[in-house]
Amino acid sequence: MLSDRLKPADWQVREGLLPYPEAVAFMEARVAAIADGKAADLVWLVEHPPIYTAGTSAKDSDLLEARFPVFKTGRGGQFTYHGPGQRVGYVMLYLRPRGGDVRRFVHGLEEWLIRALAHFGVKGERREGRVGIWVVRGTREDKIAALGVRVRRWVTFHGVALNVAPDLSHFTGIVPCGIRGHGVTSLADLGLGVSMTEVDAALREAFHEVFGPTRLV
Repeated sequence: MLSDRLKPADWQVREGLLPYPEAVAFMEARVAAIADGKAADLVWLVEHPPIYTAGTSAKDSDLLEARFPVFKTGRGGQFTYHGPGQRVGYVMLYLRPRGGDVRRFVHGLEEWLIRALAHFGVKGERREGRVGIWVVRGTREDKIAALGVRVRRWVTFHGVALNVAPDLSHFTGIVPCGIRGHGVTSLADLGLGVSMTEVDAALREAFHEVFGPTRLV
């Protein structure tokens, strides 16, 4: 997946809770700048206040209770939750020098999450027909991370959401990603008292392994 010709992507951590409309506006502007060759690729790590977002495949019936503001978004996928204690990674990469393969990019996002979780001894797994990263817990499987992307002018945006220590009861207002019969979990729910700073470090190291180098901005 790597190319010696790739320039390092910018890596930025945004402190505090970021209102979702501000995140979308920022991504729209940055994606345009990347496509025009005026800005570097960017991995942007944020946290949001409690919200639900609806992807392009979202079904109204999967919104069980609008406990928090609901935002329609242009990313792929269905309903998901964002909130404090969840690390959202918005990934804005120009795909042409990376082979121009969207499916390969999504596979890379999955691999990124799997490798980051491995830093904490957690085995994250893919499941055919089920978007996201899953953890086996006895006889059940719970989702620990979600994915949803969009591509414009060969630049990606939106990205991933990893449950570090969110309030898992907040997921009960939706059918996460339209998948019934399975639960959600987090690093804290698995008994791991991991800080967001530690998670960010693991994410950055794993990103280097999968996508290439970054530089802090």
